[in-house]
Amino acid sequence: MFLSKKILFILCVFITITISAQKDSTQVNGVQIKGNIKVDSNYFNPLSPSKAAFYSAVFPGLGQIYNKKYWKVPVVWAAMGTSIYFYLDNNREYKRYRTAFKLREAGLKDEFTTVDTEGNTSVLISRNGLISAQKTLKSNRDLSLLTTVVFYVLQIVEASVNAHLLQFNTNDNLSFSPTVISNPTNSYEIPKFGLKFKLSF
Repeated sequence: MFLSKKILFILCVFITITISAQKDSTQVNGVQIKGNIKVDSNYFNPLSPSKAAFYSAVFPGLGQIYNKKYWKVPVVWAAMGTSIYFYLDNNREYKRYRTAFKLREAGLKDEFTTVDTEGNTSVLISRNGLISAQKTLKSNRDLSLLTTVVFYVLQIVEASVNAHLLQFNTNDNLSFSPTVISNPTNSYEIPKFGLKFKLSF
């Protein structure tokens, strides 16, 4: 009994000395660290997502350039350029058919009305056709405008999220190690195979 108390006392003293010997003089944010640790101030920048979003809002694609994802810039420009092109084209055609409809309602000649040499008038597009064309072109124009706005907002969100995710450590230090786990309760059973993924931090 006396011997076990002595061993317990010596063990406690040894653990205390070991713990107290690990004191370091370096302290960062109230945490004791050992050795020289280099902290890269550019590794984490909390304003980086905001800057990327601001640049993308000023000019589409600038946020992607800020994130150094240059291959995304042509994708952004192509998406927004296509939707802007369709908006302008549908708007021009809508105005064309709208002008023809107004002229016809006023009893004047429009571009879809032809007069031959004998003075006979023929109509290429009927009044109902002009009304239907205006509705279709206006709907397409509005849809193109909505698509442009959606692409504009998406490229801002993409730049901000990408700037945020770029600050995470995503190294390729992955490993695969097969492990055999036996069942000690039943050694005569046929072996079972499986796959297990273990995530370590």
